[in-house]
Amino acid sequence: MTFKALSAAVSLTLIAALPGFAADIFLVRHAEKVKDNSKDPALTELGAERARNLAVVLRSADIETIFSSDYERTRATAAPLSEELGLQIEIYDPKALELLAKQLLELKQNALVVGHSNTTPELAELMGGDGGAPIVEAWEYDRLYLLQTENGRVTRTILLHVPPETSPPR
Repeated sequence: MTFKALSAAVSLTLIAALPGFAADIFLVRHAEKVKDNSKDPALTELGAERARNLAVVLRSADIETIFSSDYERTRATAAPLSEELGLQIEIYDPKALELLAKQLLELKQNALVVGHSNTTPELAELMGGDGGAPIVEAWEYDRLYLLQTENGRVTRTILLHVPPETSPPR
């Protein structure tokens, strides 16, 4: 694990350990996708590496539920954590974000949601968090939202970043 990944994991552990938070909801855009003309591209090798690193960063976050839209790139981003934790990936409809936001707030469990550049900030806002600036479609794949909830509402939005690499530099 690189220093960046270790730093993200340590920061996450410290933040998630704050008292009084009922659930931590993590929102992330899918990792880097192959730039072809298909409607459902796979991840690039860098994207697959970032997905594995996401699992490293979130392995100690007590994730109980993983959601993904029904696209190869989002499912592949969620897969390493799903496999590591032995959790099924729950498929959601990205056109029904209000329903997903309500479900996440009522769930009161730590969860990961893998979405898209346009849906991830919108979901953060629908849940009552801060979506921040729009995600840059062409190159921004590292933004990880942590929405801390208590009593069915978001009390804090923390913006983290997931670096693509998981192995130490050579």
